[in-house]
Amino acid sequence: MSGLRGEFSSRLGFILATAGSAVGIGNLVAFPVVATKYGGGAFLVIYIAFVVLICFPVMLAEIAMGRAAKKNPVGAFYTLSGESKFWSRLGGLAILTPFMISVFYSVITIWIMMYIVQSAIGNLDRLAEPAAFGEIVASPMLFVYFILTMSIVFTILAGGVKDGIEKAAKILMPTLMIMLIALVLFVLTLDNAVEGLRYYLIPDFSRIDSTVLRSALNQAFFSLSLGMGILITYGSYFNKEEKIVNTTGMVALMDTSVAFIAGLLILPAIFAMNPGVDVQTLSESSVSLIFSYLPQLFLEMESLLGYVGASFVATFFFVLVFFAAMTSLVSISEIPIAWMVDEKQFSRRKAIAIMALVGGALTVLASMSLGMVGWLSSMLNYGGINKSLFDVIYDLFFDTILPLIGFIVCIFCSYRWKRSDFMREIGQGDDKYASSLLASYVNLSLGTFIPLILLLVFANNVAQIYFGFNLLGF
Repeated sequence: MSGLRGEFSSRLGFILATAGSAVGIGNLVAFPVVATKYGGGAFLVIYIAFVVLICFPVMLAEIAMGRAAKKNPVGAFYTLSGESKFWSRLGGLAILTPFMISVFYSVITIWIMMYIVQSAIGNLDRLAEPAAFGEIVASPMLFVYFILTMSIVFTILAGGVKDGIEKAAKILMPTLMIMLIALVLFVLTLDNAVEGLRYYLIPDFSRIDSTVLRSALNQAFFSLSLGMGILITYGSYFNKEEKIVNTTGMVALMDTSVAFIAGLLILPAIFAMNPGVDVQTLSESSVSLIFSYLPQLFLEMESLLGYVGASFVATFFFVLVFFAAMTSLVSISEIPIAWMVDEKQFSRRKAIAIMALVGGALTVLASMSLGMVGWLSSMLNYGGINKSLFDVIYDLFFDTILPLIGFIVCIFCSYRWKRSDFMREIGQGDDKYASSLLASYVNLSLGTFIPLILLLVFANNVAQIYFGFNLLGF
């Protein structure tokens, strides 16, 4: 089966593709919103600390697992555990989770494409109306955009690792960065933007509490694609001669840089367009911000740029978000495809066809759960709230299972996979790694406080989402 598997042609290709999997809506919108609501500069400092001290070792572990086994998550857990079926079943969570997250991401990517078209044809004023979002996502035109979006995603995936994923990443990632920086430069010229910049860059540590800590860790973990099986799968395509530590560091730096630059865009824009804004009134939902608040923000640029100019900026931004969502969606969709190729011995074409059919059907149902079909719109009730199928997918697979998989990876690499083999894999090709402080830290942290923190995050998320109370209590 090795002939069916691909491999990245270069270190740059791996970095761009892996960073592309991490960079998405969470970086461009969710990060700035959460940073705004939870302390600005204080949140930023805590977030960066968590990326370095907690997320980076877990990233190393996942990539090392993939490269050592040359398998998808199920195959990696099975092979490295000495062919334990118990561990391979746990690895199955890292196949199911990205599959379901791809459904959620597909729905949002379809909406983004609809907003691109609407803003481009001059309907920005309609998008800014409070009722617009509900009307658009319940429109029958949704299914036309569904076909267009899925065609793009699976065309890229059909190209394989080198000719599909890697080539797309080499185009999309630099384009995304250029577009993002251009928008930041524009926003920083607006009156009162400096107030948002000051709030974002100057930390007020008196704002730090348990909510800030939990939000920063949740955002960092999600933003870097940990627990989704992506890094294990992409690690399996990583050349044995490359240095894991240096390359992983570049991925983490690129992902964090995009989130940081997005903060330079969104926070100054919020303060510029709404002088004296109470940040606590902003929605924490990235979906709400993208599709409800931002069109209003762009429409307010009409006085500066005219209606055509404001519509152009809105279209430009939604294209940027579409690129970010597309890179993530392609990467997430690759995980179940790799599982079918490795474990089921399907051809890549057959695996993509199955992914398109099953994932597409669930995407349609999730789309219809937002106002089109009653029983899908009120599928379950937990935490005192009626939840749609779309909500259930988000709550279960984003907020609940991701930290659990991270916990499993830490325990596996520390206590099941032979420790010496694990550390050797990380240090392969890097003679200085074994004697470094980083090696000592990774060896210690993955077997002690990192899994404890992730288990606490998992337990607290379950308590808050499904039962409505905070385990930490401060």
